[in-house]
Amino acid sequence: MIKIIKMISTFLIMSMADVFSASASPIELEQSTLLLIPSTIMMLLLPYLLFVIYKLKRSRHQLRISEHRLKSTVEGSGDTLWDWNIKTGEVIRINDKYTTDTNNANGFPPNRDLIHPHDLPHVENALKRHFAEHTAFFEASYRIKDSFDRWHWVLDRGKIIEKDTNLNPLRMTGTVRDISQLKSTEARLNLFAKCVESLTDAIAIYDKNFKLVDLNPSFLTLFGGSREQYLKKDFALLGYDQSYVDEIKATVKATEHWQQEVKLKNAQRQLLPIEISIDEIKNEHNQICNYVVVYSDQTERKKAESQLHNLSNRDRTTGLPNRNLFFTNLKKLAKQDNHHALLVFDLDNFKKINDSLGHQLGDSLLAKLAMRLNKLTREKDVFYRLGGDEFALVMSGTNDIHTITRMAKLFLAAIATPFNMAGHELVITSSVGIVLFPEDGNTPELLLKNADTAMYHAKKKGNSYLFFNDTMNREAVKRLQIENLMRYGLKEDHFEVYYQPKMNIHTGKLDGMEALVRFITPKKGIISPGVFIPIAEETGQIIEIGEVVLNKACRDVKNWIDQGLFNGRVAVNLSAKQFSLPDLTTRIDLILQKNELPSYFLELEITEGTVMDDPQEAIAVMRSLSARGIHLAMDDFGTGYSSLAYLKQFPLNTLKVDKAFIDDMQTERGRNMVDSIVTIAHNLELHVVAEGVEQAKQVEMLKELKCQTVQGYYYSKPLSHPEFTAFLKSQLTKSAPSLIRSVNVN
Repeated sequence: MIKIIKMISTFLIMSMADVFSASASPIELEQSTLLLIPSTIMMLLLPYLLFVIYKLKRSRHQLRISEHRLKSTVEGSGDTLWDWNIKTGEVIRINDKYTTDTNNANGFPPNRDLIHPHDLPHVENALKRHFAEHTAFFEASYRIKDSFDRWHWVLDRGKIIEKDTNLNPLRMTGTVRDISQLKSTEARLNLFAKCVESLTDAIAIYDKNFKLVDLNPSFLTLFGGSREQYLKKDFALLGYDQSYVDEIKATVKATEHWQQEVKLKNAQRQLLPIEISIDEIKNEHNQICNYVVVYSDQTERKKAESQLHNLSNRDRTTGLPNRNLFFTNLKKLAKQDNHHALLVFDLDNFKKINDSLGHQLGDSLLAKLAMRLNKLTREKDVFYRLGGDEFALVMSGTNDIHTITRMAKLFLAAIATPFNMAGHELVITSSVGIVLFPEDGNTPELLLKNADTAMYHAKKKGNSYLFFNDTMNREAVKRLQIENLMRYGLKEDHFEVYYQPKMNIHTGKLDGMEALVRFITPKKGIISPGVFIPIAEETGQIIEIGEVVLNKACRDVKNWIDQGLFNGRVAVNLSAKQFSLPDLTTRIDLILQKNELPSYFLELEITEGTVMDDPQEAIAVMRSLSARGIHLAMDDFGTGYSSLAYLKQFPLNTLKVDKAFIDDMQTERGRNMVDSIVTIAHNLELHVVAEGVEQAKQVEMLKELKCQTVQGYYYSKPLSHPEFTAFLKSQLTKSAPSLIRSVNVN
């Protein structure tokens, strides 16, 4: 029994020696252990000892696995793991890329020979502060030399993990990470940051929701205040509506950029011209993360430009724009599709004043005259001194005879008013030559030449004005007469509404009608729409005429509906002037309410040219009208320059094919053109109306092309209110074919 116990004891002792790597030999352990442990106790402890040995071996195995994992983790991270025995100076490194030797130096820090001399004081100070327990960790970034004598930026972090009984540091461990790339990026960012901070332009950085996250000092210099009062605030422009700001944001999101000059108040509350540029910033995933807004004060640039402009484009004597600017501006006006008037005049016998009273007094007279006349001009007119005693007035955006002649008379009267100068009462006269663009010329040179010719002829009459030629004068008088007739006609209710039926091409029954204006005067009789409508559009009278037509059409349709004679829509033309009114929808609402006519029964016809002047604005207006239940038709389609990209955005219900295309249907090319227009309309789910239909052959061709509705003299001429009432009543008693033929006969 004793022998067995000895054998087991010897095995246990050898196992323990293996576990603990004891320095004593198994025989020594056996003897010492056997002396200490009685055999009976050994027997009792045997199972426990066996369990302890098993646990110790397992722990040793787990320790080896952990060491392997730690080594793999350190290698994978790219960091250098170091262990510094402070007492001996020995440093053990794992995954060291900077030196391959194990240091056994007693330096402080131990790798001081590898640290850049400029960074060494910083590292020593950080290490001393940690040794003095001023910091929980040692941390320092510095440059270190690798085995190829190249400098790298590293981040060194460590902590004392063992102390002696006197609390003196014994052991310290930590990691070293290469941050060269990070330092390079940091240096680049610092450079950009310094550039932004030193820029004279104000810069603000917003997040993706347009909330301010940072700004540069120039921003505060320009607008005043503190940085904190702007942070986290929404992008705004003081003095501008939120709708304008929202429009800017939408533009930036759609185009990635926005730039425009605005007026903003600076820190001193002065209103300055500020050019704002907004650009979006995207991250590596191509997602918007920020917006950069640059505010550039344009005051000095504007001032310099103004000075330069004045030197080259202003007359020194009168302060008026000179001949150079006259030709420049007139060339710009000539490129506009608009009407303009040019009035040219000089002073009669002005040379005598210069010769008798001197050039200085003559210059003073010209300066006073310029000041007097300039006060008479309209806001958008420009008054020039062409040289000597010759002046010119450019009246842009008008060829209204009444307005032009009134201005000419005002000028002549003002010039003839005596001037009191140096004790002299000077009376001068003038003659004015008038030309119209583009009727009298399409270049500044030709216009000025013709104006001079007209002025020369006016001088023969003395102190008068004259248009370029007799034909133009006769036309001017005629236009003025028409304008006066329309003014009187609106007052006396001489504008009537006629109705032209729109017929279903397949059933021959009434689909609706178009309201057409007729100007019937007591003395002159009927004045053709081709004569008075262009003049009404130029003078703006078309707005009042259009409202008269709309009001009467709504009134008549309501009566016909109440009588049970009609249940369709009336189409009313909307002029370009009306369409551009800011309160258009309100005006239409009032007329519908006044006549108690539901919007369902109204269709507004808008010409192609009107909507294409400003497509985006047109879309907004049309959507507003469509939202009220009003149907919208595009008139004269194909005669302008519609873009299909815009056409599909217009909230239209009907497309009207112009009469010019219908007349050309006898040719294959013309027929194909109409076919294309109808196909486009159907693809856009629009109703098609062909206007100007006069022949049975045209009806058959349109039927083949699947056109739904037609109007024209083939079915009926435009009818007065009583005639159209009879027409509606006849529909209730007559069949479609006989109805069409009877209307034709009448």
